[in-house]
Amino acid sequence: MPISSGTMRCGGAVFEWGRRTYVMGILNITPDSFSGDGLADHVEAAVAQAMRSVAEGADILDIGGESTRPGHAPVGVDEELRRVVPVVAAVRRAVSVPISIDSSKAPVVEAALDAGADMVNDQWGLLLDPALGRLAARRAVPIILMHNQTGAEYRDMLPDIVNSLARSCELALIAGVAQENIVVDPGFGFGKTWEQNLEVLRRLDELRALGRPILIGTSRKSMIGRVLDLPLDQRIEGTAATVAVGIVKGADIVRVHDVLAMARVARMTDAIVRTAPA
Repeated sequence: MPISSGTMRCGGAVFEWGRRTYVMGILNITPDSFSGDGLADHVEAAVAQAMRSVAEGADILDIGGESTRPGHAPVGVDEELRRVVPVVAAVRRAVSVPISIDSSKAPVVEAALDAGADMVNDQWGLLLDPALGRLAARRAVPIILMHNQTGAEYRDMLPDIVNSLARSCELALIAGVAQENIVVDPGFGFGKTWEQNLEVLRRLDELRALGRPILIGTSRKSMIGRVLDLPLDQRIEGTAATVAVGIVKGADIVRVHDVLAMARVARMTDAIVRTAPA
């Protein structure tokens, strides 16, 4: 079950953990997004999508300028800055919900925070660049710490993931990040086979040992395609199943492409698992 208490301030919003599931809408500012929805060099289109996502129920917008799909080409700092900073600034002017910057590069994160972002989403959980922890502490912003690794070999997968995230949390605290500003993410699709992704979802509640709110990003992922044998544009029902099960198993934030549908799934699931009996 989701954690029942605690709050986190992010931008002008206050997240009350346990009260409901929060929805993070994805804005991919890339030409090669795995989901086929990249918005590189289209600031106006990104703003329109941001406004639409907020109208559909997004509580947070996650903006990223580097694809993480299998076989993606690495993006340099200058190019990532060129992609994301104008979009963050334009989206900030258009909406009031918190903006998360999805990057593991400190210069990109700092520029995005300067442009109006309110939160850091580090796909390497400070293991690639610990400077991100010091930056998040200095700017007093929340940080999402995602589990990631090279390859999919584990001694004991869920304990290994929990231990890795515990190390990431420790690095954040050492850097000066307030405990209430830490969110953890098991990293669906990162350093895991599709079968392992299913097991992580099945055992998601084991991450509760970390004592921090949990974010999941299962939207349109390959595990859905493998189970249902469906292309990216036909994975909405599979995504809905993973979102519902994730909430039952303890997710506090769901990161999704299809905001309207998944906000409805979250509301219905919340009514089942979070509403106290009369």
